[in-house]
Amino acid sequence: MKIVARKKLWKYLFWLGPFLIPAGLTVGLVSESWGLIPLAFIIAGIVISGLGIIWQSYETNWWKRRSTQAGTNALLATLAVLAILGLINFLGTRYHLRADLTEAQLFTLAPQSRELVRVLPQPVKVWVFDINQNPQDRELLENYQRQSSKFKYEYIDPQTKPGLAEKFGVKDYGEVYLESGDKRQLVQTINENERLSEIRLTSRLQQLTNSTTAKAYLLQGHGERQLSPGKDAISQAVQALGDKSFTTSPLNLGETSKVPQDAAVVIVAGPKRGLFEGEVKALQEYLNRGGNLLLMIDPNTDPKLNSLLQEWGVRLDNRLAVDVSGESVVGRGPAAPLVTEYGQHPITKDFGNGNSFYPIARPLEITSVPGVEATPLLRTKPYPSSWAESDLQSEKLEFNADKDLKGPLTLGVALSRKQTPKSASTPQAAPTPSPLPSPTTQNKTSPTPPAPPAPTPSPTSSSQTATESRLVVLGNSDFATDGLFQQQLNGDVFLNSVTWLSQQDQQPLSIRPKEPKNRRITLTTTQGNLLILSSLLVLPLIGFAIAVIIWWKRR
Repeated sequence: MKIVARKKLWKYLFWLGPFLIPAGLTVGLVSESWGLIPLAFIIAGIVISGLGIIWQSYETNWWKRRSTQAGTNALLATLAVLAILGLINFLGTRYHLRADLTEAQLFTLAPQSRELVRVLPQPVKVWVFDINQNPQDRELLENYQRQSSKFKYEYIDPQTKPGLAEKFGVKDYGEVYLESGDKRQLVQTINENERLSEIRLTSRLQQLTNSTTAKAYLLQGHGERQLSPGKDAISQAVQALGDKSFTTSPLNLGETSKVPQDAAVVIVAGPKRGLFEGEVKALQEYLNRGGNLLLMIDPNTDPKLNSLLQEWGVRLDNRLAVDVSGESVVGRGPAAPLVTEYGQHPITKDFGNGNSFYPIARPLEITSVPGVEATPLLRTKPYPSSWAESDLQSEKLEFNADKDLKGPLTLGVALSRKQTPKSASTPQAAPTPSPLPSPTTQNKTSPTPPAPPAPTPSPTSSSQTATESRLVVLGNSDFATDGLFQQQLNGDVFLNSVTWLSQQDQQPLSIRPKEPKNRRITLTTTQGNLLILSSLLVLPLIGFAIAVIIWWKRR
């Protein structure tokens, strides 16, 4: 009886194993901490369960039974499936593999956004003060969060957390704020018609994490593009520079006669009148001391910059760039060249074969100059698709082999030049001449030796580190005007040029807006009616006729 009771006691003790294992798992999952207590429960449960299985098999030859072997195989198969599923879930949580099959990559962050988030210097959090969580906005924020653990986001109901809403100064639903440390910034206000924008979020993120700002001066006084909103103005371009941490100010060299020292880049956007000689010299001096200049020169204008451009090997062609290939696409006629070929340069490296167009543009002629590195940025298609037209008064543009120039044409170029200031050295001191002997001294048997010359001081030089000057010349300024700036890659050409010129290599270049391509088929009324008849009448009749023929043959 005692032996039987002892066996029953061991049998009941072995049931602690299956109890301790789920108990340890529960403690660990609830506390979210796999410390000593949950691990002790799990290990003890596994050990007790193992001992119970061994003892049971020893007492009853349990392992030799056919039912035991079948049950063990089923249990092992089940555990294997669970282990595989657990491994898949772990890998899915740890590593993200996504495929964006849309042509414009609508659900993938731009390379500039990914690079900016990956190198975040400190944690950043996006606060969305809204009740509704739009799936499109959440997907965008999730894409950001996948790039770095320093990026977080959270949706907040302003009514349930009024203190937090007051802290950010929330005034309405849909406001999105960015916070990093003690810095906060409004990104935008979202609603049903306006979703969260990657362009705005990345721009605000760059402003918040980048403590430095660059100063961009826009030359005025010669009929340049207007900076405030108006006809043919570049107010959208100026606003976009502000979004990229640039501080913009107008510059009149006729009043200052010198480019300010804090100028990271000077922009000359479409001057209609020539610059004074002193203004041109001021720009040359600015470049010679390591400055950066963006020139956007339209046809039929003479800004009197030939002396400056000649130093860099650039000549403005007075002919008009004509491109008949994009006439039906752009809808602006052959005088608006459509560019799809870009140079291998940081400004255009991510453009691929995207579109940008330049209404009323002039070609550029580039010649090699020692010390200047030139890279063509924008090139038109080869002849006969494009050429440089010399007869600007003709209503019918035709190629004239005697006067015109065959394409491809260069409409933009980026140039850089190392500037090494000359060393300023003190002049060498002249040696002190030895005194001539007097007549009485010459008659003495032991003449006095001449005095040694004074030591020559070594020249002192103030050498400076070599700097780099950068210049971008574009044969058009219309592409950056309001209305055209946001179309295709036009804005990217402008913003990327200014960013590269400012020599702020840590700043990401412009982000192109992603728009789904229009794949709709436009049908006339006749074509639509024909399609309806064919789908609702002709095709069913054909199918019915085939069915009747098959039935008749089988009959």
